[in-house]
Amino acid sequence: MTRTLFLVVFLVGLVAQFVKPVGDALEGKVYLGGALLCLVGYVLYAEVQRLNAGLEQYARPRVAALVRPRDLDPHFKEALEARGEVHIAILGFTGETVVEALKNILWDLSELSANERRSVHLRFLVPDFTKPIEIPGRVGADGKVADAPAFRRDLLRQVRQHEEKLTEEKHRMRENRRGALSVEFRVIHMSPSLKLYLINNDVVFEGIYDKIALRNDARRADDSGEPGEGGGQRVDPQGYESLLTRWHWSDGEDARTNIVRRRAYFETLWHVAHDLSEVVAARPGPGAS
Repeated sequence: MTRTLFLVVFLVGLVAQFVKPVGDALEGKVYLGGALLCLVGYVLYAEVQRLNAGLEQYARPRVAALVRPRDLDPHFKEALEARGEVHIAILGFTGETVVEALKNILWDLSELSANERRSVHLRFLVPDFTKPIEIPGRVGADGKVADAPAFRRDLLRQVRQHEEKLTEEKHRMRENRRGALSVEFRVIHMSPSLKLYLINNDVVFEGIYDKIALRNDARRADDSGEPGEGGGQRVDPQGYESLLTRWHWSDGEDARTNIVRRRAYFETLWHVAHDLSEVVAARPGPGAS
């Protein structure tokens, strides 16, 4: 539009210069020329504003959606209901936040027809509670955090129970024509700090354990008969109310970049982590240093 206006003004001026009747007709039409210039200026100003807004939007990262861990169920259900390959990878504390929800969703999956298939792959990466660790741990006599062998035993027991719960679904899913299921738990020696949920290659939810609970621990012994850390305080990371940032592949370049980076991060840790069953078999108990 701007180019057209400039061209029209130029042609009229050129014709007026050589065609006397046109020149005479335009003589004294200063208001018309001023109006045309104002119109051109307005169009140029509007276009510059539009371009600036576009550049700012491109340069500024998009604000991703925020959800709570308890709000992940619909996202898991949508992914697990799909036919074909379904991959869910989770980095967390023990898996407690999502294991029960996943079990219920797997139980209620729709039945497949004769020519349909569904293959679900669940992977959990959790801390190695067979080794001494300070977080989670206990407050020692000097007021500093220390390893809590009995607490670690409880956490390891929880992780193994979560693995068993999900593994139980394998046979039932196959028998009820819901699909095939694989469940893997691996451990790596690190304190829980990051919550990471990856659904296929499309969605990532990430957050941190942003609360540390100090709980009085009155236990004197656990189920194994070994002494507990009674009388002190447990240092226990909490993630139930963490805010998770949601990145979806369709949300633009920023989202895609974050998804690729988070998946690479998980896959690197997964590659160097140890299988849970092998670690448990190799070490008689987490109390051993």
